This record gives sequence, structure tokens and C-alpha cells, in this order.
Amino acid sequence: MPKVLIIEDDPTIRTAVMRALTDKGYAVAAAHTAMNGLQLAMSEYPDVVVLDLGLPDLDGREVIRMLRAVSEVPVIVATARESEAEIVRSLDAGADDYLVKPFGAAQLDARIRAVLRRAAEPQAEAVIEVGGLRVDRRARQASLDGAALDLTPREFDLLHYLAVRAGTVVTKQELLVEVWQQPYGGADKSVDVHLSWLRRKLGETAQKPRYLHTVRRVGVRLAAPNEPGAPGAPQAPGGPQAPGAPGTPGAPPEPEAPG
Repeated sequence: MPKVLIIEDDPTIRTAVMRALTDKGYAVAAAHTAMNGLQLAMSEYPDVVVLDLGLPDLDGREVIRMLRAVSEVPVIVATARESEAEIVRSLDAGADDYLVKPFGAAQLDARIRAVLRRAAEPQAEAVIEVGGLRVDRRARQASLDGAALDLTPREFDLLHYLAVRAGTVVTKQELLVEVWQQPYGGADKSVDVHLSWLRRKLGETAQKPRYLHTVRRVGVRLAAPNEPGAPGAPQAPGGPQAPGAPGTPGAPPEPEAPG
């Protein structure tokens, strides 16, 4: 059954929504503050978040931005703020839908089903495999050759972004914009440091890469170890031969067949 996370500080509304969604067959988790809600979003992996904007510790739009930095979970804003400007700002912050209080259980159920349908439409694959590397976007888990990788949220986001674009060179500027959410640039050093940490957890170094290959003055490319052109990959037929192999310059002559 789909899991819904409700982030609402009003206990009466929170209890009523929880009861209504439970009766509709949803699994429900609830939080009364923004920080508690963000923690549950990272630990419970809800399918939908129903979010009030007027929380005691953070504005709801800031919660949306923080969620969007680490997750693509659909967010339905449920609030008493009904001005067009509020709706536009919330949608621009990353909300998927907007519901004005008071609302009925049937309407909320219909909105949830609608965002779930949209979320189920083909997008980036939920699980990406590159060689022995497996990245699960929804569970926010990664493994290498079957062994789980202990990644920080930023390391996971970086790995996932590169895995989606496997085989493509990605610039540091693009990583700063898309992963670090810094559209006006930032410190390349931060990207370098996180790439170094990620390499260590993948059991490789910049000098001896397996998956993460630096392209000097351009960026970084994630590729499977056996991908053609990757260091250590087998050469295609007709490709360069190892020095000293028969038929290459400097190689000893091949023995003649007995006459």
C-alpha cells in the first residue's frame, strides 16, 4: 500500500487526515514539525508527502526545497494560504500539487492518486546498474559487487547523478548546479573532495580508477571497468597490441614453420 507522510502542526487536522487516509487504505506516518518531517522523509521513504506551509520551526516552502535536494517524492501542499502568489511560489519551490483548507478526504485521496500516477510514469530508472555498481534511487541505497556502500546523502546524490549519465563526461560546474544546487557556481574543491571520498568507498583512486574516470580540464565520467576505452578494459579485435606482441615493432620474429 502507498505510504503517506503528513507534516502538519495542528493536532486536530493531523489526526483527522491520518484517520481519513488510513480508512482509505494508506500507510500513514505523521510529524508536527518541519525537522521531524524531514527526518521521517529520510527514514520512512514515503510515496507522497502532504505538507502544511505554516510550521512552527520552518516555512513549508523551505521544507520543499530541502526535500528536493535529496528526494523526488511527490509533495502536496495542504494549507489555508489560498492566494495565487502563494500557490505559484509553492509550485516553483518544487511542490507537485496544492490543496486549500478546508478540504474533504475524497479530494485529498484523489490528489494523492493523481500524483502517484504521475510519479509512476517512465522517468529515470529507479535502479541503475553500471557493471557491478547498483544504485537504487527510491531506497537511496547503493552497492558494489553485492556489498552495500555506506554513503552520505551528498555522496549518494553525486553517485546517482553520474550513474544516470554513465559513459558521459560531466563537468564540475554541472555538478555544482545540479547536485549542490548552486546555480551561480561554487567551490570546485568541494566537488573534488566528494569525488575523492566516493572513490575511496568504491575501492579505487584517481591514479587507478575503476568506475570514476577524470577527464583533465573537463570533468568526470562514470563507466563500468569493462567498458571499451576504460582503463583495464579488454581491447577490441584489431585494437592496439601490447608492446612485444608478435607483429609489433621491436617484437622478436615469429618462428618459421618447418619447411
